Order: sequence, then C-alpha cells, then structure tokens
Amino acid sequence: MLTISYIMIATALPSIAKHYQTTQGAWLLTAFMLIGAVAAPLVGKLADLYGKRRLLLICIAIAAVGSLISALAPSYGVLILGRALTGLLVPCLFLSYSLIRDVFPAKTVALAVSLSTSGMGLIAIPAPFITGWLVDGFGFRAIFWFFVIALVILGVLIFVTTAESAVRAATRLDLLGAVLLGVGVAGVLAGVSFGPDWGWTSAATLACLIGGVALIVGWLVSASVLSEPLIDIAVLRQRSVAFTVTAAGCMHGVSGLFTMMIPMLVMTPAVLGLGYGFGVDAEGTAIFQAPIGVFCVLGGLIVGLAVGRNVRPRLLMAAGAISAGLGCAFMAFSHTDKLLIIVFSGLVGLGMGLGYAAVPNLLIEAVPPQLQASTASVVGVSQSIFPAILPVIAFTVMNNSHIAPLAPELTGGAVLYTSDGYRVAFLIAAGAAVACLLAALALPSRIRQVQVDAGAVVAGTEADGERALTSV
Repeated sequence: MLTISYIMIATALPSIAKHYQTTQGAWLLTAFMLIGAVAAPLVGKLADLYGKRRLLLICIAIAAVGSLISALAPSYGVLILGRALTGLLVPCLFLSYSLIRDVFPAKTVALAVSLSTSGMGLIAIPAPFITGWLVDGFGFRAIFWFFVIALVILGVLIFVTTAESAVRAATRLDLLGAVLLGVGVAGVLAGVSFGPDWGWTSAATLACLIGGVALIVGWLVSASVLSEPLIDIAVLRQRSVAFTVTAAGCMHGVSGLFTMMIPMLVMTPAVLGLGYGFGVDAEGTAIFQAPIGVFCVLGGLIVGLAVGRNVRPRLLMAAGAISAGLGCAFMAFSHTDKLLIIVFSGLVGLGMGLGYAAVPNLLIEAVPPQLQASTASVVGVSQSIFPAILPVIAFTVMNNSHIAPLAPELTGGAVLYTSDGYRVAFLIAAGAAVACLLAALALPSRIRQVQVDAGAVVAGTEADGERALTSV
C-alpha cells in the first residue's frame, strides 16, 4: 500500500489538479511524505513502549481514515489533510519488520524481513494497470476508495493473525524531543521540496531550512542531556547504526530519483527529435517499470536466503549499491534503446532489493529488540529525506541548463529536457549509489549488538507480553 500510493497519486495527479483547479499538485506527495517522516520517531518510540502490533494497527487505521477523507474531500485543502493522515503508512514499514523480529520463529526472520521490504517492488508491476482502470473507469476518487477498502482488509488480517510483541522498553516518552525532531524534519523537507518554487533565497525557504536545522540541533542537544531521550544518541553514534542509516537513505534516494525519471523519459514522444523517448502512455510505462519490481523482489529473496546462510548483510548492501550504481551509470550514457533501458532498470531494481532487504537485517544485528522500532524510525526519516533531496538537486540542474528548446505548441506547455539533462540526473543517482557503497563498506565486518541496561527492559514470552501491555 505504501508503494502503490506513490504510483497511483502520481498517475492520477493531472485529473486531481484539473478537478480542483489547482497548480499545487506537489502537496499531495509532499504532505504524505512530511507527515510520514515527522511521525516516524514518535511512532517508533511509542511502539517500543506499548507494542509494535498496537502501533501498526493504529497507523493503518489512521491511514484508512485519511483515505476516506480524501475520497469524500469537497475541497483541495481537505484532500491534502486526508493525504497527510495517510502518511502514517510510512512508519508501517519499519513497524512491520520490527514486529516480525519479535514474533516470528528465529529461523524465518531474515527471509521474512527481506521479503517484507523488497517485496514492495512487486506491486509496481500491476500498479499502472490498476490505476488506469480505476481513474479512467470511475474517476480519481476511486483510488482513495481503493485505499480505504484495502487498508481495512489488511488491518483486520493483521489483527486476527499476528501476535503482539512481548518486548518493551521501560522508559518515559520524550515529548520535547518528539516536537523538536518532528518539526525540524518537517521544516527541512518543506524547504527542500518547495525551494525551487519559492526561490532558494526567499524568506519562506530560508525560514524552513534554517529553522528546521536549528530545531534538529536542539533535539541533538536535548537528547544528549536527557536521561531518557526519544532516541538514544549513543546508539546512533554506533558505527553499525550510523552507516546503516546513511546507506539506507542513499539507496532510497537512488530509487526515488531513478523511478521518477523513467516515466518522464519513456513517455516523451520520439517525434520531437530529442534523441530519446517512445511516446508511451501511462500503462505503457509498465514494461519499463516491471523489471524494477521483479528484480527488487529477487534481490530481497537473495538477501533472505544469504543471511540465513550467514552471509553478512553489509556485503549484500554493498552489492546492491554496485548493481544500482551500474544501472544508473549505464542509463546515463545509453537511454535510447528499449531493451537496454529494460536491462538497466533490472540492474537498478536488483540493487534496490538487495539494499532494501539488507537494512532491516543490519538493524537486527546492531540493535536489541527493545530499541528496534525507535532506532528503525531514524532510518525511516533518512529514507524520506534522501528521496526528497535528490530529485530537487537533479531538477535544479536540469531546469537551469537542460530544458529542450521547443515551441510550446509542440510540447503542450509541458517542460521537456535534453538528453544531456537526463544524463546528469542519472549520474546524480549513480553518485548516490557510490555514497551508499562507501557507507556499506564503512560498516564493521562483524557487527556487535548495542548493549542496554537490563533494568530498562520489559520482556518475556508472548503471554508475558500481554501482562507487559497491562502493566505499561
């Protein structure tokens, strides 16, 4: 649902903007991403305190309500509110693999968490067809009703099939830290997302960026002083955690930029003579996106099986960075042949799958169960910030010097870019993959789990977990 949400909204955006007569379509994606990133640390801490299953179900319920609001929205502002609430799907990713760690049999955990993260790519295959059928046949509101129905079904399935974690962290909630970090991240993301529209030197952009950074610094100071901070800074300073967070963000940045460029590239009409493009429609992009999804799942399967045979996750993360980096680099210099684009997309998809699946396995190695969700929430923030920043960098460069010199009547008023512009964008993605590789190589060859005070833990069997819930 997290993956298909991005795809469906991006595809339906023209219909939504036309219906509400708005030019602020970017807020549909930004509101979703903002709330997801802002809520992640608080949700992670609450999950460690009160149970991962409980918070997972709460997030799903809020996301379903948000989708219902969007489906019924009489105005664009109400629609944005609904999308913001649906952003609670973002923390569901790390809540899922944190819960798997606690309640699945130990021998199945590596494969399960790998498939739960990389398996998201599988939905990218039918998503364009489902979206086209819903929007063309029933209007854009149909996609929000689809979210409501699917989330209710999934919530019920989790409720009746999945046990609650017995692991708890016996600590207090740091509300000051939650506010400082959440608002700080929101400020940075808002500044980065709207800087190109507002102007990088405008008062609004500078206020968001400088204010956001100041609040994050304030959170770091408070976390260093408080005895029970929102996220333990000592844990984040651990080499095994810090470089996992960095590698995860870089890999998501690569996938975010690459998957954004591919539809734009292949949907450009070849008759315009720009040296690229095939003029396919929205459904026609599926043939180029399908390899990403298929190989992403394959990468996750490889990680799950390899970790189960004692292959270090850092090596798999490094392999993923190499695969994704090569795919982006090859695409930068050769994006005029359909078959080659499909092959290069498969390379990137394989890298994404290896990287996505390596992250939870790295965290499971490095962090004890009672800190799993709160630490993974920082990875969630990183996975939101990098995909927000990388496209802004790419489009800033492309808009400054790589806009195709075509008459508006030929482009229908749309902005199209030169072939060199796409080369720059894919090279930026390749650079992020190199950064991911360096972070993976910087991880310790043997990761030792962070030690915590035994007195700060409430844990036991599943039956003990029910008693722990009551005591908390």
